[in-house]
Amino acid sequence: MPHPARLNPHVEEARVHTRSWAREMGMLEGSGIWEARDLEAHDYALLCAYTHPDATGPDLSLVTDWYVWVFFFDDHFLETFKRSQDRAGGKAYLDRLPLFMPMDLADGFPEPTNPVEAGLADLWARTVPEMSLEWRARFAESTEHLLNESLWELSNINIGRVPNPVEYIEMRRKVGGAPWSAGLVEFAARAEVPPSVAASRPLRVLRDAFSDAVHLRNDLFSYQREKEDEGELSNGVLVLETFLDCGTQEAAEAVNDLLTSRLHQFESTAVTELPGLFVEKGLSPRECADVFAYVKGLQDWQSGGHEWHMRSSRYMNGGGQAAPGTWTIPVPSGIGTSAATVKPFAARSEAARSRRHAHVPFQKVGPSLLPDFTLSYPLSLSPHLEASRRHTVEWCERMGMLREQPGVPGSHVWTREAAAGYDLPLCAAGLHPEATEEELDLASDWLAWGTYGDDYYPVVFGRPRDLVGAKVCTERLAEFMPLEPSAPLPEPVNALERGLGDLWGRTAGPMAPEARAEFRETIVDMTQSWLWELANQAQHRVPDPVDYLEMRRATFGSDLTMSLCRIRHGKRVPPQVYRSGPMRSLENSASDYAMLLNDVFSYQKEIEYEGELHNLLLVVQNFFDCDYPTALRIVDDLMNSRLQQFQHVAENELPVVYDDFGLDAEAREVLAGYVRELENWLAGILNWHRECRRYGAEELAEDHRVPRGLPSGPTGIGTSAARLVATLVGAGAPVGAPARVPEVAVDVSVPPAYR
Repeated sequence: MPHPARLNPHVEEARVHTRSWAREMGMLEGSGIWEARDLEAHDYALLCAYTHPDATGPDLSLVTDWYVWVFFFDDHFLETFKRSQDRAGGKAYLDRLPLFMPMDLADGFPEPTNPVEAGLADLWARTVPEMSLEWRARFAESTEHLLNESLWELSNINIGRVPNPVEYIEMRRKVGGAPWSAGLVEFAARAEVPPSVAASRPLRVLRDAFSDAVHLRNDLFSYQREKEDEGELSNGVLVLETFLDCGTQEAAEAVNDLLTSRLHQFESTAVTELPGLFVEKGLSPRECADVFAYVKGLQDWQSGGHEWHMRSSRYMNGGGQAAPGTWTIPVPSGIGTSAATVKPFAARSEAARSRRHAHVPFQKVGPSLLPDFTLSYPLSLSPHLEASRRHTVEWCERMGMLREQPGVPGSHVWTREAAAGYDLPLCAAGLHPEATEEELDLASDWLAWGTYGDDYYPVVFGRPRDLVGAKVCTERLAEFMPLEPSAPLPEPVNALERGLGDLWGRTAGPMAPEARAEFRETIVDMTQSWLWELANQAQHRVPDPVDYLEMRRATFGSDLTMSLCRIRHGKRVPPQVYRSGPMRSLENSASDYAMLLNDVFSYQKEIEYEGELHNLLLVVQNFFDCDYPTALRIVDDLMNSRLQQFQHVAENELPVVYDDFGLDAEAREVLAGYVRELENWLAGILNWHRECRRYGAEELAEDHRVPRGLPSGPTGIGTSAARLVATLVGAGAPVGAPARVPEVAVDVSVPPAYR
């Protein structure tokens, strides 16, 4: 824990108040869930006094009531619906709760029918008068997520299914309630996050890293209780036990390493991203102070939550540190001994932190090793492929992508031969086998534009560390996507702007305003993610695993290409269906499989020739401190688990969505067709990686003018500059005939914990 825990002096006041409040709401005697002794033993006032050490007495009491309510809800839902596996009753129960969170208190509340409803109505009425409408909307949304995702946990128990690690992290944020806790930090610290930055990447990452660390810690403490008493399958230790095929203690160590990594991510974001955000958004001194007070509140919560877990009887079986006979590691105590307390536990953490910045770029790693891909969806190709191949190369040339950009030395990143060899129409023809010739040309051009931008940014902005130039370029790109179709475009100054302006006019014009705004957002997210990569490159920082996986969806352009699929659905499917948890899970799992497939194929290209840090194989090697073949086995397992997740959602969760939203036959058929489109999307991407001329060892050597069979340059400490010069010299070399990446047989058996 990087920050010391502190205790609020109003703790006893909160204990007395919340005991009376819980009894008044009907949560104690007669509820069938808690008796007074349960509330006393759990000591939620102690939790809140540790997690909000600077709150006033009245505010601490109110926050404590919120936590009593949320823990009572958790136990009430467990006893009433989880144990009986009554999903229908659980859904009806949850559907009523948002009615007790009106944005305007004048709208009133329904008549409560149970202690959960009564408690929520009382808490909402006492809290929201102090907060803005923006905060109310955000807090209501996080509360609904916290409540509704209990159905996801119930569904997993029903089918006896342990989620995979990526799915688990995503869903745990909603189920676990830490984003909800972050909202209460704003209230207790009286420091609302300004609306202009509330949805920004730095604030989102701070909230998510905070949440992940809170949840993973809770999983460590609650493992025995949840596994033995509750039959719970959504616990990080159990998830990694299953995924890594290892023992409980090894899984617990891996969970703690991930927890530590998320704390490091929190610190890095606060220090390196917040100052620039303040300048960019023009925040006032008061607004900057509010954000820092919020960050401090999250730090206090993190440390206080740990302290409470160590003491509460809810998890530690014998009562935690407060229980007699509790075993602890003997360490010195008293003034001047804190360093001795920290040192035995810091070595592993600091080794991981330093390793993240110690990667030596341009090491020889190739050729890329490829596992035996289990994807079995049939490949179909558009009959318009050949025509689209001619069109796309001509379009790239017309947009200026095949020449150096005016006034930008070293910007000749593509040649005509390269554009033809990359064969983006082959990818589009597999993604959209039923597309018309015009639709295939448009999809191919979008893929070409995104791939060109992905190649352009590292060369033009990454090598000279020109983060300001990259930001200016990215901000100008947004101007070429006006939400009003008749709005004039600026005069383009480079191929990226010219190409985007052309594509936007051909794509967004016929869209409805809401769809146009959503489609624009996918492109903004992708271009913003290129800045994230450049920032990591400038810090020479191998990304945190969770941050990498979430940002990789954007850098890969998954939402962009999936949006092109959804455009043809029109208004036959309500937009809220696409925003539902199962639909996002379906898309995210497909996206993850495709982007990890890309990482596997591009490993040599990115690590050996480009000095790249953004590849999951490298991230896994860095996190687990393992070698390339071991990392490949882990990534291959993760790919397979994401594919299984895609299939699970399609077969088991989407039918429930159809029923929950009351979809008619036409809408159900459209969504069933969308699943087939995503299957085509996966098959087309795999085929393109196998057949295009972009990732094979021989063509990479040719592209970088390295004789076949010879090392690609000096290696080792002190030689990276020589490798960089070789890369720069070879950037514009002509490419030869198409070649196929050899699929090397790899042993993908999984030893315990991937040792």
